[in-house]
Amino acid sequence: MAVITNQPDGEADTTQTSTVNGPRFDARLAERLSRWTEIDGDLASMPADRARMFRMNRYQTALFDLPRSEYWHDPDGVDAICDIAYLPDGGTDRTAGQCRGHLLDIYLPHEATVRGGHTTPVYVDIHGGGFTYGYKELNRNFNTHLAARGFAVVSLNYRPAPQTDLKGQLADVQAALRWLRTHLDEYPVNPDAVFVTGDSAGGALALLTLAIENDEDAACAFGIAQPSGLRFSGGTLVCGVYSLASAATASRDGMSGIGYDPSKRLMLEQLLGGEFFAGLDAADPTYLTAEGIVSAVDLPPLFILTSSDDFLEADSLALATALSRKGSDFELSDRKTGRHETLGHVYPVGMTWLDESQQALDAIARFSFARC
Repeated sequence: MAVITNQPDGEADTTQTSTVNGPRFDARLAERLSRWTEIDGDLASMPADRARMFRMNRYQTALFDLPRSEYWHDPDGVDAICDIAYLPDGGTDRTAGQCRGHLLDIYLPHEATVRGGHTTPVYVDIHGGGFTYGYKELNRNFNTHLAARGFAVVSLNYRPAPQTDLKGQLADVQAALRWLRTHLDEYPVNPDAVFVTGDSAGGALALLTLAIENDEDAACAFGIAQPSGLRFSGGTLVCGVYSLASAATASRDGMSGIGYDPSKRLMLEQLLGGEFFAGLDAADPTYLTAEGIVSAVDLPPLFILTSSDDFLEADSLALATALSRKGSDFELSDRKTGRHETLGHVYPVGMTWLDESQQALDAIARFSFARC
């Protein structure tokens, strides 16, 4: 059992000292937090005030994840193949022009490695983090626990904002999927049983990817000339954000009801800048709301997970409602927390050791095996 601690060994921890503007920034700890996220290595060309906002948002989010990281571990019986470049510039040496966002990991049940064959179903995981926080290492704990349930898991990096915008992130995902389609036969997996999962912002990217792969107009709207052609048997969306349309276009097209929350787009624009949504006029609002996507695209079976104290619960419920009205194949897990309990956002990803998370992972596995 390998434990990822990410705690400063023997260093004075000044990060927990609060100031008027939040926790004090500790450059040494920030370097350690870069184990699973970008902090400020990509902000040098930005205006100082914008760079400061990105840095502190990432840093404070990482501090929230830091105590959880003490519990992250790889279960026995899972093999890891890490830092595969899915584009030629993939790598971790920024000074050499390499891009960390163009790497992926593959986790395999050791039993599948030993037995060989091509029967193991595949999950492609797209991590969350508000489109600006995190790399694939943030989700390793979730990925390995999913792999322990009999799946090969391909964990994707993509360039975080401000390195690119939403269209660029979807293009990165497509590049990774093209690599995967080309190389699937090199691994003991079933190429006809591929699923996608994503949490929070990754849930949005996963849903948009399913739209791109299953609808020519959606692909065109997001600037994808030729989708990967990887056929997904289904997906698992964990606490995703699906209210991405601009308020003006949603209102114009009658999508401003209870299924769409304009505050989510506004929150993202305040964090990422309006330029993050540049070039999406053709997608807005049809492919930037849950209702619009479900109406326009025939999606594969979906397992939708949220909880009563997930701040994005309503977006998951809107997606489930739209799928129900269409008669689509889906399952909703909306766990009600007890009076003195909390689960919060993306609990099976950030806190896999919880009984509730283990049950969620089991439910994901049951749902998926029944559809491949």
